[in-house]
Amino acid sequence: MILVDTSVWIDFFAGRNSSEVALLRQAIIEGRALVGDLILVELLQGPRYQRDVERIRRAFSELPVETLCGPRIAPIAAQAYRTLRRGGITPRGTIDVIIATWCIENKIPLLHRDKDFHTMKRHLGLPVATSRR
Repeated sequence: MILVDTSVWIDFFAGRNSSEVALLRQAIIEGRALVGDLILVELLQGPRYQRDVERIRRAFSELPVETLCGPRIAPIAAQAYRTLRRGGITPRGTIDVIIATWCIENKIPLLHRDKDFHTMKRHLGLPVATSRR
């Protein structure tokens, strides 16, 4: 299983070709793609038109959706945020720290196209999905 970040879903829905989108397509075919509830929020708040919102909702109707933050993950994510800050790194978004924390705690690789996650890989041990070559 892999959790797929908003950055990759945006490229997927925009029809862009990248190694991450190719890996996402393969994960969907193999039934290994996970959606996070917070990622779903990010995706559904972006479209300007309702038809695009419905297209996204239909696309995710067959995929498993995981709750990324709750009473178990919240304090661990807050600690991860503080750890990064102590290291001189200010995360651009709390949601990204929650996503990374969920992946770390559940040992699920994250598929992304976001430089902030590279930092979290280095400093927090975030598992990252890569193509199997």
